[in-house]
Amino acid sequence: MPLAQPALPDPRVCEQARLSRDPRFDGLFFTAVTSTRIYCRPVCPAPWAKRVTYFGNAAAAEAAGFRPCLRCRPELSPGDGTWRRGDAVVARALKLIDQGALAEQPLSALAQRVDIGERQLRRLFVERLGAAPIGVHGTRRLLFAKQLLTETALPITEIALAAGFGSLRRFNTAFKDAYRMAPRDLRRHPVKTIDETLTLRLGYRPPYDFPALLDFLRGRALPGVEAVDADSYSRVIGPIETPGWLRVSAWGNSEHALKLELHGVQASRLLDIVNRLRRMFDLDADPRTIADALSVSPRLRPLLKKHPGLRLPSGWDGFEIAVRAILGQQVSVAAARTFAARIAQQFGQTLPGFFGPGLEYLFPTPDALADADLGSIGLTHARADTVRTMAGALLDGRVDFHAERTLDDFTARWAALPGIGPWTAHYIAMRALGHPDAFPADDLVLQRAVPNDGTRMSAKALRAVAEAWRPWRAYAVIHLWRDAMPASVTAVGKKKT
Repeated sequence: MPLAQPALPDPRVCEQARLSRDPRFDGLFFTAVTSTRIYCRPVCPAPWAKRVTYFGNAAAAEAAGFRPCLRCRPELSPGDGTWRRGDAVVARALKLIDQGALAEQPLSALAQRVDIGERQLRRLFVERLGAAPIGVHGTRRLLFAKQLLTETALPITEIALAAGFGSLRRFNTAFKDAYRMAPRDLRRHPVKTIDETLTLRLGYRPPYDFPALLDFLRGRALPGVEAVDADSYSRVIGPIETPGWLRVSAWGNSEHALKLELHGVQASRLLDIVNRLRRMFDLDADPRTIADALSVSPRLRPLLKKHPGLRLPSGWDGFEIAVRAILGQQVSVAAARTFAARIAQQFGQTLPGFFGPGLEYLFPTPDALADADLGSIGLTHARADTVRTMAGALLDGRVDFHAERTLDDFTARWAALPGIGPWTAHYIAMRALGHPDAFPADDLVLQRAVPNDGTRMSAKALRAVAEAWRPWRAYAVIHLWRDAMPASVTAVGKKKT
């Protein structure tokens, strides 16, 4: 079931939100001042003019000839997650654009990947977003470049590369045409760096329960690969030839943002890293929309009030999540983590130097596990076969993590593999893709948590109840898991495959 298409909030709601600088609406609309031709976030502290108009996204505002505000910095606003998630054509196309689909390929190739005509895709974008696909792509690149210019000391040539421009000349031209200034003009105040660490803001829309998300990740943290303490998440990222590290923590000062610290990362990888982390930490979700949809359930309503900022935690790498999902079949989270840590230690790549306490390996690639002797780490023959088969299926293309897949297509492909059933397929969709409607109905904890009276529902009955929770069933899963295991969001009990 595709996500409902979001509309610009009622003008009266927009007016009240901008006057009160309500952060819950940050990124859901932008205010354009007709006299200055500048567009701002709802939280902008600048004095407001009376003659304004509203746009649903930055690309639409820029398509209408408005420039981003230098004070509130629209590039820091969270994205509208409703548009970029789920199975609707525009949502899948936006995910592909976020991954750089239009950087080197024409619009016709993007249209083909989402199984629609090029003219029809352009029409859908203009009707629903107010900008053509290439305009959305261009705005995305320029705003990311603007953030790097403002927050980092990277050379402008590297920023052009990071934002996806093939040359400095093309970047300078595009920036001047859109913003009426040269990129260097944003650097009036030099940015200081500490130990060559690059720091970026990752904005979100409140409420946001960062401690709960860290709790979830901490229960699954792989020793040697990642580290989660009370305040942050860290891991080393490849490739092994040029490894780097990242750390994510709260920004502080009551700012609605996380702090991303990067070291040793090539500029060309920055946008991909930011996109991965925005998905992993669910930074573009709109809690109001999700809560409104799930509040129809008497079972979920008190949970939403108790934990209004609970998000959907996914993972850094799809293959890593898939391996861990298979290892977690019919065993506890702790046991699955133990097996995953053994795999990382024995088959992963050892880092060439010190990257931080507890960070020693890169998780193995599909090539490394396709023919690995997994029985040596204590896996059963059947479980080892499933991991090897899955790795081989990724290599030969039978399964993948492509953004153009619908949930039904994705789970059907994965469930067709020996040893992988609906629970595993939906769990992978939820944790690897961050799909908001993934729903592992075979989960035993869910089957007991929904009735909440000591009885257990069948998977069929549970799916029927959850129909009313579409298209946000994965958020219901997270709330129910947390309610069933108050001491830890991470334990989900035994599952069927």
